[in-house]
Amino acid sequence: MDRALAIVATIFVGGLIAFQPPVNSQLGKHVSVIGAAFVSTGISAIVLLVLYVSLKGGFGELSGLRDAHWYELTGGLLGAVLVTVSLVTVRTLGAGGVVAATVAGQLIVSAALDRAGVLGLDKIGLTAPRLVGMGLLVIGTLLITQPGR
Repeated sequence: MDRALAIVATIFVGGLIAFQPPVNSQLGKHVSVIGAAFVSTGISAIVLLVLYVSLKGGFGELSGLRDAHWYELTGGLLGAVLVTVSLVTVRTLGAGGVVAATVAGQLIVSAALDRAGVLGLDKIGLTAPRLVGMGLLVIGTLLITQPGR
């Protein structure tokens, strides 16, 4: 995929994801926090199941799960934690605060993962511009999450 298109697509999806915590929080008022997290991730699973079967014509490739390491199966768990925590914290931080804090956490940890070259990633150093960018994101997160409704 072209780099510019990848950036635009990711920004677009990031914009859509901004809706997830407040939508799930509203649902949580009807079915509880855990119920909303379950429904949200359950719908995701169903959509992906239909998409997978439609594109692959069955489940044959999933036999490769036998060869997967345990930690390669934790993505769904991590997603469930993200959905659950964001749906609780959106009531305190607002949608912007949740997204800012999530992105700050993602950036800091992902930069450390890049630096270490773990999980098959190419090693990318912590250059001065990258460190400044992370610092600015943390400052921005602190500013966005300030009380003052």
